[in-house]
Amino acid sequence: MARQYWLVKSEPDAFSWDMQVANGVEPWTGVRNFMARNNLKAMKVGDWAFFYHSNEGKEIVGVVEVMREAYPDPTAEKGDWVCVDMKAVGPMPKPVTLAAIKADPKLADMALVRQSRLSVMPVSKPHWDYICRIGGWTG
Repeated sequence: MARQYWLVKSEPDAFSWDMQVANGVEPWTGVRNFMARNNLKAMKVGDWAFFYHSNEGKEIVGVVEVMREAYPDPTAEKGDWVCVDMKAVGPMPKPVTLAAIKADPKLADMALVRQSRLSVMPVSKPHWDYICRIGGWTG
């Protein structure tokens, strides 16, 4: 099965790229939006995601890989919330800012532009490849 691509957002003061790298494999917990939850449920081992710093920075700073598929989120008090385990693959050599993404007509229909509040979203293969070129990612 072909690898799928995603974007996951984290506020760097709560969980930063550096923390992801330092922690190794880390559960992606705390998602409390139904659409984002469904996206977590759709992730498969081996999928890659852009690690995006929201609020501060507002930029793609790295790439993570799904290491474990959806399972019950241990931080959820109740409900059908899930998390996946992620591992850092590598940093984005040149972080790609939200401003650059919004200014690029080739990315106008990207979920990050259209559904800016969503914390976990799919990324099409053409958008993935294009952003990787902009950011210098060759992984």
